[in-house]
Amino acid sequence: MKHSRRSFVGLMLTAAASSSTTSTWAATAGPLSSRPIRLVVPFGAGGVADLVARSVAQKMSESMGQTIVVDNKPGAGGVVASDTVAKATADGHTLLLMSNGNAVSVGLFKSLPYDTIKDFAPISTLGYFDMAVLAPGNGKFKTLAELVAYAKANPGKVNIGTINVGSTQHLAGELLKTSLGIDAQVVPFNGTPAVVTALRGNQVDVAVEILPPVLSQIEGKALRALAVMGEKRAAGLPDVPTVAESGTPGFQVASWNALAAPAGTPAEIITRLNTEALAALASPDVKKRLQNLGVEPRGSTPQAQARLLESEIKRWSAVIQRAGIPKQ
Repeated sequence: MKHSRRSFVGLMLTAAASSSTTSTWAATAGPLSSRPIRLVVPFGAGGVADLVARSVAQKMSESMGQTIVVDNKPGAGGVVASDTVAKATADGHTLLLMSNGNAVSVGLFKSLPYDTIKDFAPISTLGYFDMAVLAPGNGKFKTLAELVAYAKANPGKVNIGTINVGSTQHLAGELLKTSLGIDAQVVPFNGTPAVVTALRGNQVDVAVEILPPVLSQIEGKALRALAVMGEKRAAGLPDVPTVAESGTPGFQVASWNALAAPAGTPAEIITRLNTEALAALASPDVKKRLQNLGVEPRGSTPQAQARLLESEIKRWSAVIQRAGIPKQ
């Protein structure tokens, strides 16, 4: 909801009148009142994305002198949380932890109760999650090239495990087999633990998963990373090549999350939130915390985040169509 010029000026005067409360935010951002900011997270508490949101929110809260409350609203592939924010008042008090799931949902659902491009105001990306092609630690594949050679010699006999249909991991698996030029079956499971169990039990040949929840098993040799899917090698796995380095130039997939507000949020608020988010990501304690989770802290301008979202919508919509995944 956009403020009229009169209400906008009124809010500025109210904030200015309360600037003596020592809040740097109130003195510089004008329209935001002292009410807590609500950060809606489309994932359950305790997951990696939730921990990223809480780490950044805590640091921003300290810097701004403004309470930020994390509100977990998992469900429907992020649609519930996104709809909550899309329909919220555009005054900077309700924010969304956006992710590549928002881009995927455009191609996955027949309709959405909001427009993913028009109904949100990007603020900044927060972090990127490396993804990897995994094999059992004692499995027959030690490199991605070995997997490709086997798959081409045995069409249709390779199974690629991922989490549920429509997830970024599932679509990355579909994109991987197409890019590698192999005839393989992508097999979705209900969650990461089920994928890992199937992989370690040799029920699937390889799997595609984000690194944070499996990094300890890779380090413990229970799983082997054949390749990572980002544009560069993962900081925690410097000896593991990328898919591009392994013979598929240009291949690049990463899971990401970002901050967004309802469309119509005043530019002054977006600018200040962007500044605060970038400062939080640059702080040594937040940077270390995210890196320990297997997340690469990486902020952006609002414009760069908007371009990322648009490009990801195009990419995953094409993958969904090519894979013949029915719209939900």
